[in-house]
Amino acid sequence: MLKGFRDFVLRGNVVDLAVAVVIGAAFTGIVNSLVKDIINPLIAATVGQPNFSSLVAHVHGGAITYGNFLNALISFLIVATVIYFGVVLPVSKLLDRFKPVPAAPPAMKTCPECLSEIPAAAHRCSHCTQLVA
Repeated sequence: MLKGFRDFVLRGNVVDLAVAVVIGAAFTGIVNSLVKDIINPLIAATVGQPNFSSLVAHVHGGAITYGNFLNALISFLIVATVIYFGVVLPVSKLLDRFKPVPAAPPAMKTCPECLSEIPAAAHRCSHCTQLVA
């Protein structure tokens, strides 16, 4: 029972996932600081308020705080942009460098005797054993 648990925990996917969660938690602080310290002041300079949380729609006595949704949407778009351009795109470029180049198919020529396709470097036809120049 413990051996199965040990194998599960030490499997590469579990360790990778644990590292991703820890890095994601640390990255959350950076993104929150970016939104709070840089993006919100830019919004305040443009709109006149530090964020959209004051935007509220009153419908039949209920308050719809769509400003909070806008704040969350902006934060999500910033996180998605940073993750794409800071992690996904560079890792994709790096992995492309290590992909093996697919081998070109061998050049073929036609045997003058039996008209079958044989490799261009062949000196003898593999079908009829005719010498090929």
